[in-house]
Amino acid sequence: MTTVIAALIVGAGISAIATWIIRRWSNLHGFIDRPGGHKGHSAPVALGGGVAVTLAILLPVLAATLVAKLFAVDCPAWVPAEFAVHFDGILSKLPMAMGVAAAMAAMCILGLIDDAHPLGPRIKLLVQLVIALFLVVGFDLRLLAHLGPGPSVVLSVVWILVLTNSLNFLDNMDGLTAGVAIIAAAVFGATSMLAGQLFVPTWCWLLVGALAGFLPYNFHPASIYLGDAGSLVVGLMLAILTILTTFADPAQGHRPFGVIAPLVVMAVPLYDTISVVFLRWRSGVPVWTGDRRHFSHRLVRRGMAVRRAVMIIWLATLVTSLPALLLPRASWPMACVIVAQTLLVVVLVALLESPGSVKRSS
Repeated sequence: MTTVIAALIVGAGISAIATWIIRRWSNLHGFIDRPGGHKGHSAPVALGGGVAVTLAILLPVLAATLVAKLFAVDCPAWVPAEFAVHFDGILSKLPMAMGVAAAMAAMCILGLIDDAHPLGPRIKLLVQLVIALFLVVGFDLRLLAHLGPGPSVVLSVVWILVLTNSLNFLDNMDGLTAGVAIIAAAVFGATSMLAGQLFVPTWCWLLVGALAGFLPYNFHPASIYLGDAGSLVVGLMLAILTILTTFADPAQGHRPFGVIAPLVVMAVPLYDTISVVFLRWRSGVPVWTGDRRHFSHRLVRRGMAVRRAVMIIWLATLVTSLPALLLPRASWPMACVIVAQTLLVVVLVALLESPGSVKRSS
């Protein structure tokens, strides 16, 4: 628990300081998102928030790894025993940690380039595919490994790409992606802690802290954006954490229903992605074209203020996420109830944004 609390506090502290510095630098050097086109803001807003979030995760990981390597054999007295006891575990997870760190850095650089000079969707997807394969094949980061190498690799790569781009799609309104990701990462962190894991919850709470330190700058009216440098990294991290979290382990009394927990937690972001892709396809425009067809935009068009629309999506995510904590140990009737509740929440938000949900004034 001490390690988890430290991860949360350190991540939030680094993120808050780094965001303030990067916001100032971005405004001074013109690294800003200008209004116009489908964008909803009326004044230039600094970019680069994703760099602050990424640094808030990577710096503590690299620092912990360095300390573990230096003091694993001969630990000095000034190192707290609560941390020293984990040095061997940190070193055992070193290859995976470095692989995740490298993937995060690569995704952040891809997003940063796209923020500065927009890339074509094919180039972005190709680089994302390479990063996903790097993790899945190079570090055996796989979903449902019991299905065999072929199906497991394909499912894992598709899941990483879908979730990465879902969070990128969701980053369309002030504070939206950061808030949703905080809820999801906290649930995954709690689930992995209940499963007796340490490596995964530390990463989860680092992500929660990094986003919590950034969110005050990003909540409406935002003074800095995540940009693709942040939303792609956040989506990648959530995909990685869902794969690494132990949702079903018969040895610990877990039921197989736990494997659907990520779908339950991410139901609202996935609904936004599916709905906006469908609307673009029906309108005959490329699905990767930026517009104002997202769930959040549709709520605002129904008369909601931006802050209220964002908080409704946060609340919907929280409602679908919390029951997911029960899935690893749920009986099949309870699992069915949880899935039904998730579907009902999605139906509710669909009705909430429907054309007849708000009475139009004459």
